[in-house]
Amino acid sequence: MDSHEKKATYFRTAGTQNTKTLLRIVKEYVNKEKIENIIVATNTGETGAEAAKAFKGKNTVVVTHCYGFQAPGKFELKEEYKKEILANGAKILTATHALSSAERAIRKKFGTLEPLELIANTLRLMGEGTKVCVEITLMAADAGLIPADKDIVAVAGTGKGADTALRIKPANAARLFDLRIREVIAKPNDY
Repeated sequence: MDSHEKKATYFRTAGTQNTKTLLRIVKEYVNKEKIENIIVATNTGETGAEAAKAFKGKNTVVVTHCYGFQAPGKFELKEEYKKEILANGAKILTATHALSSAERAIRKKFGTLEPLELIANTLRLMGEGTKVCVEITLMAADAGLIPADKDIVAVAGTGKGADTALRIKPANAARLFDLRIREVIAKPNDY
């Protein structure tokens, strides 16, 4: 039988209170597994700044919401966190969300669900962080900020902070179904 055991962490509840613990778990994991590419979702930049410090020396990509996500023309990333992220050697990616894009506008205008949002909602069966981890991996691969032929670790959360980490074999959005979630490193189990 060809199998092996690995430890996964399951948080009792989703949310920002798990951020520091999750980043510590991921740091231990990437060092042990020799993974050089980490992608982290952030809204205001607070989680991105913490991750940039934790993973300094690795290829860390901090993925923000796009402009206009919360309100037309508005950007959530705070300048103080942006400076901290960049000062610690991480890259910042701001792009259209890979699993919603213009389809969200179609849903809001016409009340119909399009294929990408259906995929996003299916991924949410494993939690909001799982959906976001997959989405930011597609976005970073499309931007050329991570290799498509090496496993990465994606970090995301439910609302704010970080509570989910997955080992993923990346793919570009045009090859979505080539992406593989290889391991659950941590996630909340109440979602």
